[in-house]
Amino acid sequence: MTVCYDKLWKLLIDKKMKKVDLMHKARISSNALAHLGKDEFVSIEVIGKICMVLGCTPNDILDFVKFEEN
Repeated sequence: MTVCYDKLWKLLIDKKMKKVDLMHKARISSNALAHLGKDEFVSIEVIGKICMVLGCTPNDILDFVKFEEN
């Protein structure tokens, strides 16, 4: 299973917010932002900070994706 943050990026576009703005407002590190950009797992603390800034729930910013076997 992996994670996908496409919902987060769409939400940022809707709110006319840049990734760097989110980083500063949510007080998350550039490293955490890089992990989000690569659809890698981040701590629940990072998810919580983002949700507080955007006024949303984790369900609004991420999806879990099942690995497909070839």
